[in-house]
Amino acid sequence: MSSPSPLEVDLHPLRPPLLTVEVDGDPTGWAADHGNALRAAVTEHGSVQVRGLGLRDASEVSAVAQRLTSRLMTEKEAFAPRQAFPGGVYSSSAWPPKQQMCMHHELSYRLEFPGLMLFACLDTPTDGGAIGLADSPAVLAGLPADLVDRFDREGWMLIRNYTDEIGLSVGEAFGTEDRGAIENYCRANAIEFEWQPDGGLRTKQHRSAVVHHPVTGQRCWFNQIAFLNEWTMNPEVHEFLVDMYGADGLPFNTRFGNGDPIAEEVVTVVNDVYDANTAREPLRAGDLLLVDNIRTAHSREPFEGPREVLVALADPVRLADLVPTVDVSGR
Repeated sequence: MSSPSPLEVDLHPLRPPLLTVEVDGDPTGWAADHGNALRAAVTEHGSVQVRGLGLRDASEVSAVAQRLTSRLMTEKEAFAPRQAFPGGVYSSSAWPPKQQMCMHHELSYRLEFPGLMLFACLDTPTDGGAIGLADSPAVLAGLPADLVDRFDREGWMLIRNYTDEIGLSVGEAFGTEDRGAIENYCRANAIEFEWQPDGGLRTKQHRSAVVHHPVTGQRCWFNQIAFLNEWTMNPEVHEFLVDMYGADGLPFNTRFGNGDPIAEEVVTVVNDVYDANTAREPLRAGDLLLVDNIRTAHSREPFEGPREVLVALADPVRLADLVPTVDVSGR
């Protein structure tokens, strides 16, 4: 089979690679005709923003996503609620519009996660709301060597507290209220669990912080160490939650792989390196952004006004296939 003809992608150091197209009202047909070339461009650049598709609704987004991917995924272990639409697409995570959603790799705390993320813009806010992107090999190179060495050796740990009062409930995160099914899922996915006296659930997940890209072999900083850490929270929200639930009762927090707390200064360093490597280009209505979830971290900036961005999680990849530095194979 011949290689797909390359697409003319506009490259700029401060924004994602941009591809401008004309589709004559048929984005699904365009995706079918150019899918291989577009995927090759994403592999080469880490992301591609397609402008001019004219996407209009969830069914059209689903149809395009299915032609650009091998398989769409069902989300489990989410950290914020989403609305599910027919056809395997979701709303963007319900996150306060005025709060920054910091850089992260989607579901990087799972043993299986999307290799590709698709973001389809149907309505733009009056201000803000851009999706920032950061190249993870560049972020890895920009972090202090001693910090990388420690996370390389130890990995990182995610601690979650599921209750009916804050964050996602157990049922929302796991798709079931059945304790036996939840426990079986945790055992199969290398998740330590402990039921609390009030009926809540506390879990711990030990994961690699650095992985190798499945296609290029590049070492990638791949985790949610900073985003899900307590020091990334709004200070007022952090103080309130600690007062209400205690330091160990936060809905989520991250630690070094050996369980040691991660200092605020470390989180600041990670976020500063992300900021120094961030590219952004506001999505316009009808745009589609494809992101290599292992090569590229993404964020969402604060916004005002209506914003509708649909999301598809696709092409699942297993942590075990990325040369992890921490052995956490599910059983």
